[in-house]
Amino acid sequence: MFIDLNVPAPQFSSQPQQGQSQSKKGKGKQPAVPATVTFAAGQISALENRIDLLVHLGYTVLALNQTIQTKLDPKSHVNVLDPLLSQLRKRSGLVLLKRLTIVLDEESEKGFGLTTQNTPLVTSYDILSLLPTTQGSLSLACLTHTLPSPLTTHVIALPLSLPRLPFRLKHTLIRTALKNGAVFELSYGGALGAEADVGSGLGEGGAGAKRNWWANAREVVRVTKGKGVLVSGGVVNDADLRGARDVSNLMTVVGLTPDAAHHAATKIPQSLILRAQTRRTYRAVLSEPKIVIPNVPPTQSSTSMGEPQPAQATDSTEVVAVTGTLPAIAPPEQSAEAAAKNENGKRPRDEGAPATKTTPTGNTDDAGGRKRKKKKSKNAGA
Repeated sequence: MFIDLNVPAPQFSSQPQQGQSQSKKGKGKQPAVPATVTFAAGQISALENRIDLLVHLGYTVLALNQTIQTKLDPKSHVNVLDPLLSQLRKRSGLVLLKRLTIVLDEESEKGFGLTTQNTPLVTSYDILSLLPTTQGSLSLACLTHTLPSPLTTHVIALPLSLPRLPFRLKHTLIRTALKNGAVFELSYGGALGAEADVGSGLGEGGAGAKRNWWANAREVVRVTKGKGVLVSGGVVNDADLRGARDVSNLMTVVGLTPDAAHHAATKIPQSLILRAQTRRTYRAVLSEPKIVIPNVPPTQSSTSMGEPQPAQATDSTEVVAVTGTLPAIAPPEQSAEAAAKNENGKRPRDEGAPATKTTPTGNTDDAGGRKRKKKKSKNAGA
């Protein structure tokens, strides 16, 4: 199963809905006026032919990409993919997804519009992606917006067609984004000199864009070490479309191993789609946990909790079941001297031990350990 998660949506013309007042008078904020999205018949026909060609090349999952500038503004944002998908004919064996890409620049560093208040605007999209163009926007995209939340962005696209990347790919940022489950996208349209990144204004086209793409793509593969790299199309002309096998061979020239190049168009986007579904759950929980109680055998269920279980005897040893209560163990009989010691709080003297003992200095010690001097006899000097 080959997947292409970047099929640019055609440009649309929006018209304000009739019956809405355009007056700016009055206090308070004016409600956003919904717009009607219309597509020309030629645009729908061209998109139908492109989808048929992608299906012929072996792709089974496609994502239509809508690109917006600066930030997500609830007053001006219009979802163009829902009315577009309603005008496309159904195809068996093909899955069409909806993707939203936000281009970040200096004006959007303070806020991308990905706040809790704007959650209903992105609920209908299957995949959210960011295209940073500054160092600050790249840091926020890798550290903040890849954490589990209803606004998690799992794809970080890079402007590879520019003469030079406008930011440094620091290892700490890249490792954090990969650990959170984000992937870095490489659109192979730039490698062919096609107009990549349609709608973002970052595509240069021609031989210069091709040279820039190869240099920047090698840098991305070097920093990521070939992990978390996603390959997509992102081309407008049908002549620039390539099959999945050709794309895998192209990625090996960039520096990916054959297995990593094959997974970049199969397993990595497939796992990405599964992780993107967790935006609709609490903290990326896939399902509700359930407690499973194991079945208790009938022999054990008949006995109560307080009754002891008889042990089974084995061949080597014999086990005796204890069903009664253990008899009380009486304390050993105490002697009269021990009883006296307990009453008086003094240690009794052992039987057969001498009451006193003579020290080398001539003094004697009694049974209690007290030293006393030996009295001199009065007749000793006589």
